Amino acid sequence: MEEEFPYPVKRTKVAPWNDKLFKVDDLSKKLDDEKKAILRRFVMKTMFLLVADDFQTLTWYIDSAFAVHADMKSHTGSAFTLGKGAICSDSTKQKINTQSSTESELVGVDDKIAKVIWTKKFIECQGFKVKLNIVYQDNQSTLKLSNNGKESSGKRTRHFDIKYFYVTDLISRDEVKVIYCPADDMVADYMSKPLVGYKFKKFRDFIMNLKG
Repeated sequence: MEEEFPYPVKRTKVAPWNDKLFKVDDLSKKLDDEKKAILRRFVMKTMFLLVADDFQTLTWYIDSAFAVHADMKSHTGSAFTLGKGAICSDSTKQKINTQSSTESELVGVDDKIAKVIWTKKFIECQGFKVKLNIVYQDNQSTLKLSNNGKESSGKRTRHFDIKYFYVTDLISRDEVKVIYCPADDMVADYMSKPLVGYKFKKFRDFIMNLKG
């Protein structure tokens, strides 16, 4: 491949102060466990400060695209933010077939809820107090089922597996809050379906913390 370059490529390059770069004094005293823990805490807090506006409010966007795969399974997308860009996001195929968009949205929330709770516990362990752990959902029926469980279940939702109402229990214990989000503001759409034009640019800029 080097032969394809229009000019010769040198195999080595010496940078200024190369012998000093990342050099560690072998005689320096090693950190004990207590100082290692202190250093780790400060590093983690510094990393969070670079991407956060508000540590007390954790915001998740979770959305599902119904029956979009060849085997008619749905697709779930999610994005997590502390105010500036998406700290983590994912796009995954659901493992089971669902019979409606409401059911696929409920399965999507259940698929991601473990990560939602883990993130809250992790941030609390860094010394921050979390006041709100929000999951935004753009399906009103899923929102009611998540908040009320079987109490909002009718003839078309009676077959839903009880495990998908685990989130209802978390809501009752104030571990998480599921709130309605208009489809035009559902950032997780970027992770669950192909977007074009304005929506693509809007959600891309939000996820990557770009100023459009």
